[in-house]
Parts: sequence; C-alpha cells; structure tokens
Amino acid sequence: MHRLQKGLNGLLLVALLPLGLNAQKDTPIYFVNPSFEDLPKCCETPTGWYNCGKSEESPPDIQPGSFQVTKAPSHGETYLGLVVRDNDTWEGVSQRLSRPLEANQCYEFSLDLCRAELYLSMSKTTGEEANYTIPAKLRIYGGNGLCERRELLYETPEIKNNRWLTYNFRLTPKNGTYSYILIEAYFKQPILFPYNGNILVDNATSIKTLPCNPDVMPEAKQASTPTKTPTTRTGTTTKPPTTTSKPDTGAKKPEPTKTATTKTDFKNLKKGDIVRLDKVYFEANKYDLKEESLPALEEVLTFLKSNPGVIVEIGGHTNNNPSDAFANQLSTDRAKAVSEWLIARGISPERVQYKGYGKKNPIEPNTTPEGRKKNQRVEIKILST
Repeated sequence: MHRLQKGLNGLLLVALLPLGLNAQKDTPIYFVNPSFEDLPKCCETPTGWYNCGKSEESPPDIQPGSFQVTKAPSHGETYLGLVVRDNDTWEGVSQRLSRPLEANQCYEFSLDLCRAELYLSMSKTTGEEANYTIPAKLRIYGGNGLCERRELLYETPEIKNNRWLTYNFRLTPKNGTYSYILIEAYFKQPILFPYNGNILVDNATSIKTLPCNPDVMPEAKQASTPTKTPTTRTGTTTKPPTTTSKPDTGAKKPEPTKTATTKTDFKNLKKGDIVRLDKVYFEANKYDLKEESLPALEEVLTFLKSNPGVIVEIGGHTNNNPSDAFANQLSTDRAKAVSEWLIARGISPERVQYKGYGKKNPIEPNTTPEGRKKNQRVEIKILST
C-alpha cells in the first residue's frame, strides 16, 4: 500500500509540474523601485538600480532638482535623469529581474519618457557650462550580470518630447536567456560627433509575457445573403472582408461615442474629434502597411504639417474575431505602425501618441462581414489643437 501511494504521489507531481511551469511563465516580471523613487539628488542612482556609466564619470541623477531640472514627475515623487556627453560617454542603470527573460519568448512593458528643456552642467570637452538638451535615444539590453550588454532588445528613436509620453517596448530575446536588464541613454546614429543630451525616465510597468504566434483570425465564410459592397468617398470599391466569426445573436448596434465626433475628413477639426481612416490597409493578421495606404497616410501627414500645434492619438481597433490578447496586440501594433510612419517623415514624436483598443469599441454590430470590416479600423483622435 505504501509503495502504491508513493507511485500515485509521483504521478500527481508529474501531472502538476507543467501547470506550475506555465503559471510561472505567465507571472509578470517585476522591477525593484519601478518609479525610481528616492531622495532627489544629483549623481546617485535610485534605490534598487545600479550605475552602469563610465567609472570616471558621475552616476545618473534622481530628479527633479539638480542641474536646473524642474519637470514634475509622471508618477510618484521622483524620476531618473540620464545624459549623454560630448566626451563620448553616456549613462545607464541596471538591475536583476524577478525572473529571467527566456530566449524566443515575447514580452512587453512600458516607460514614461521625455526630455528636459534645461539640464545645465559643465562640459568636460569645453570646460564651460552646457545645456544637455540635444535629443538622445533609449536602449534596452539583456544580460546575465549587472551592466552586461549581451543583446540589444529595443532601441527608441530620439526622445524629443518635452512632456511625458508612455513608450511601449516589445522584447524578444534571440540569443539567450537573461536575468538582468540595462536601460541607457545613447546618441543618435550614425554618430557624427558625440553631444550633450538628456532623457528623463519614470513609471516602469512590470514586464508581461505575450504570445509570439497569436491565434490567426479565421477565414471568411460566404454570407447566406448577398451584401452590398461598401463604396469609398472616391467611388472606388473595397474588397470584401477576409475574416468572420460566429454571429452575435441579439447584438445591438453600438451607440456613437458621447465625448467625440467622428468625421470622415480633416476639415474644421477641434479637440475630441475623431477621423476614421477608411483607406489604411494592412496585411491580414499583421501590422505591415500596404502600399495602397499611402494616399490616406499622406493626407494625415499634410494635415499635421499644416497644423503644427495639433497633437493626435492614433487608435487601432479590431472586430470580434480574435482572442482578447491577439486583438489588443494587433490593434496596438497597427496604431504604432501608423505613428512610426508619420514620425519617420518629420512629425515630432511628442505630437503623435498611439493606443490599441482591441475589440472594445465597435462602431457596427459584428454580425455581418460588412460590420466586422468597419470595426477593424484605424482612427485619428485630436488631443490638442
């Protein structure tokens, strides 16, 4: 009997082991002191973070209050100040993660970033006071020791915005499993010459696991009754949708938003208005912009260049076909793709935010192919004029 009980216990342990591993895999990875809280002080890293700058240079700063930096935090009481210098040195911080980033696994987290208008300090190159305000980029490395740069996991464009914006990061280690993370400021590339710049960092979220190969939206089924092909403003027709789902019996047409007016063009826009981009197209289940999207994107670009005070949010939306996780990921990626297209053509990053809404905000019932087609969309919301 004792031998039988021992064997049953062994089988139970084997059966539960995968569940335990999966539970651990889905557990968020937490930072120590993610809001960079500490007593404001120059030349000292916040509690929980390790200085990764050159030994002959001063450490990063706990801001505000040093070097004429007065910006209010985005979260908590303090934040991290990182600089790059004209003597070809730069600052960074590192810490051990609560659990490792696994190879070929996908992760996501965010930081609030901005650039201070004033960051006055002495230049070792000139021996004179300099304002460290030239935009720099942020780099994120994985490694297996403090300050180790084993693999570059993410690199932002130059941080030009002078107000706090949330930047989302997708990390996928390819070359190994990493127990440490390094966050550092770095120069614009190619580096023609080193310069003086700064990045302010606040409010790190926990690192969450994402599906690397999310479920694919199902192929469309022929509707039992014919539907009218939707017509665009220019009179061209849109191809029938390529996705569908089981009918939502009893679904009601959603009410229009109470806080914003949806428009179809860029005339006479005011704060809160939303413009639906009906002619922005992507590869199926991906966030790669199709070439036929260029006219619509050029229209947005022209509007933003003609109205330099306007700040917008790019919103991504899906229909109800995919899972929540895939819908959130796909809508965020598509909104980001449009945002990056605009930034690459000269629009300041501080003027373009992006957000994925998944399938939360349908504008039509998801009971017909036409309705699902309209729900899978990109919109521009006017945040400020």
